[in-house]
Amino acid sequence: MKNFILITILISVSSCATMQKSSLVAHLNKSNCNQENTYNYSIDDIPKPIHELRIDTTLTSHFNTKDINLANAIGVLDLLSSYINKINEVKETHSLQSQIEVIKIRQEINNKIDLASLEISSVSAELDCEEERINQIVSYMKENEMKKETRLTVGSIILGSLTAIATGVLVSSNNESKTSDYIGIGTGLADAVIGVLILTNKQKIKFNHPRNVLKEIWFATETSSVYPPSIWYYLNYKNPNNKDEISLREQLVDNWKTFGQVASLKSKSGNNTVEIYFDAGGKYTSDQLENRANMYDQLESIIKLMKQDLRNLTLSVNKMTLN
Repeated sequence: MKNFILITILISVSSCATMQKSSLVAHLNKSNCNQENTYNYSIDDIPKPIHELRIDTTLTSHFNTKDINLANAIGVLDLLSSYINKINEVKETHSLQSQIEVIKIRQEINNKIDLASLEISSVSAELDCEEERINQIVSYMKENEMKKETRLTVGSIILGSLTAIATGVLVSSNNESKTSDYIGIGTGLADAVIGVLILTNKQKIKFNHPRNVLKEIWFATETSSVYPPSIWYYLNYKNPNNKDEISLREQLVDNWKTFGQVASLKSKSGNNTVEIYFDAGGKYTSDQLENRANMYDQLESIIKLMKQDLRNLTLSVNKMTLN
């Protein structure tokens, strides 16, 4: 009887795993999060670091270092210099033509800021979309794992109850054979098998991501196919003259290592998370997928910091008037 129950439990567990794979395959192989936003540029297309440039003193007198660095990232440094010079010219000459030119330059600056904001929103939207897609898969997997664990637990309880009843019957009938011993041994083995199944209840699914938005962050590539030059410059900029300064990208990677989100060496379970997270895909557990979603969220948060700097730059520009 107990063997029949154990076999039934094992069949139900295996059928659950098969059902999960078939229902997820369509969602795993298709993503609408990226609308063909692929970049192809060279290292020369990325702005030169500001510590390698000769910054006009007219800029430093009106803008702080963060403003200047961001202006360099989005390509408006020269426009800002022209803007300041034209404002000074208007104050001296009161020329109508100069006033018109100030307005035109200001419009060009605003257009560049708007474009940078749209690029940030576009990248952030993709990251947020992928995060939500993965979280849906994780929720589905964990729900199935919970159902499986419940079935195994119930099976273990039923098995224990039947064994107790059978042993009680044998004892009450004064049956001195070794049958009760065999039942006890068999039940112990069956419970051990069920216990192992509960402990190893983490299923894996094949999750492919040929467009890997985390890969270039980890490997620090010179250019990016996922991030436009302005964002890639912003994420990677650091001033080597400040020994303690590290880039936003380096901060993110350090956090992944420090908090154990990424293990570069194979763990005891045999998983190489570098290959899983930063290659074209692999077999994920629900916990690993959840961690990947968290990595998307952390990256998105850092990129969105650029919008704060855009706002501050806009405020600094707005402070400059013709009065």
